[in-house]
Amino acid sequence: MTADDSFSRLDDDDYPAYTMGRAAEMLGTTQGFLRAIGEARVITPLRSPGGHRRYSRYQLRIAAGARQLVDGGTPIEAACRTVILEGQLEEAKRINAEYHRTTNR
Repeated sequence: MTADDSFSRLDDDDYPAYTMGRAAEMLGTTQGFLRAIGEARVITPLRSPGGHRRYSRYQLRIAAGARQLVDGGTPIEAACRTVILEGQLEEAKRINAEYHRTTNR
């Protein structure tokens, strides 16, 4: 891997660049919170060769949404389910829009 390859990953939203500690610090939460939303399968962090959790910017945005709901008083289970459903809704909207683009030509 060249230095150029490494730098190009910095722009990749899916590249698992952040350790659990750094991710928790960036979100202003605890590592336990990240473990809890991982167990709820809201996000599934990748693992380093040593087995440490690594998070992408995309996953951090999802975790931030769950944290915002929890901070507002939503139980973590409900916050996780809400974030999952919101993601599914966005995907369905994207698929629907693509379908309409291809069928209305």
